[in-house]
Amino acid sequence: MSEGSSDGDSWIPHKERPEWKDVDPVPQDDGPNPVVQIAYTDQFKDVFDYFRAIVKSNEKTERALSLTKEAAELNPANYSVWHYRRNILQELNKDLQEELNYISHVIEDNPKNYQVWHHRRVLVEWLKDPSKELPFTEKILREDAKNYHAWQHRQWCIQHFSLWDKELEFVDKLLHEDLRNNSAWNQRHFIIKNTTNYKDEVIDRELKYTQGYIQKAPNNESAWNYMKGILLDHKLCDFPSVHDFCQTLYAKDIRSPFLIGCLVDWYEENLEDGVEKEENLRKAIQLCNELADRYDTIRKEYWQYVSRSLESNYGKESSSGDV
Repeated sequence: MSEGSSDGDSWIPHKERPEWKDVDPVPQDDGPNPVVQIAYTDQFKDVFDYFRAIVKSNEKTERALSLTKEAAELNPANYSVWHYRRNILQELNKDLQEELNYISHVIEDNPKNYQVWHHRRVLVEWLKDPSKELPFTEKILREDAKNYHAWQHRQWCIQHFSLWDKELEFVDKLLHEDLRNNSAWNQRHFIIKNTTNYKDEVIDRELKYTQGYIQKAPNNESAWNYMKGILLDHKLCDFPSVHDFCQTLYAKDIRSPFLIGCLVDWYEENLEDGVEKEENLRKAIQLCNELADRYDTIRKEYWQYVSRSLESNYGKESSSGDV
């Protein structure tokens, strides 16, 4: 039996395999007085004792490659196993497409494991062929639309191989399916930032795009964060359409904490610019009180702090009134 199995019933210890008779296993050295000794299974100890042996002798053979597969099945997060496997793949000039197919199955079983994604990335770099990567990451994201490792790999491929062309369409599809998909909003920012960047016409387009989603779900923090991210290098006051949009929602009795927080930011900017200080201070403090007392009570102390800071910086406490 050249390839091991994670199935305990069919597993055969290496010392009982004829092709491994010439190898002396290297036990794990936990020191003379291990404090908390891990209770490894017999199979785990056997496989890794032999793995340490081939690393020690620098053996790069077919049986060593098979052993790394056994070790990876038992602990797919082990960096040393994958690193040594890659050394063997290069030494034996193995079919990297075959290895790519293998790691696809491993990732499907371990989609949130950094080491298996890193192994795939190295293979793609060696192959210089990203043709399978966008479909593969899309498949993984269908199972978990917020899988960080899949997104990280996808972004690397797009950037490394300049695969920008259809990514906004992909993001549109994801947001249509789930407008609260924060990862998709982040991907939209990543694509635009690295292609057209946020020129004036792009900002206008993206504001309308985002506001359309906010109207559908005013309590969706992801869309509000994206809208604020669009304007990160600008001032809210330079975009009166944002204030008009927020005021329209507020007038419709929508009390999303993200909407009210955006208005607070707007009034604070006006205060910094010295615009209608008394009126803007009154409005900002009223909204902070609304957030603290009714609409964002989990952050009550934060909004009380903001209110005190505004009062301290820009004048005496204003009387309450309509926004």
